[in-house]
Amino acid sequence: MQQVIVSAKFQVVIPKAVREALGILPGQRLQVVPYGDRIELVPMRGIGEMRGFLAGMDPRFEREPDREL
Repeated sequence: MQQVIVSAKFQVVIPKAVREALGILPGQRLQVVPYGDRIELVPMRGIGEMRGFLAGMDPRFEREPDREL
């Protein structure tokens, strides 16, 4: 685990090893999620990257009565 320091402007530098492991690039947006007593930074993915991520999902599941097709 690596540590970072919060600057006077509340900025942090993401360590190089973490940036490379997650493929974070300059200018990329991250979602900031408070989670209990910690903060999670989740890389936001573009629509093009999301294409096909549900491939193979079984569409047969129980639906709420007001959501029936």
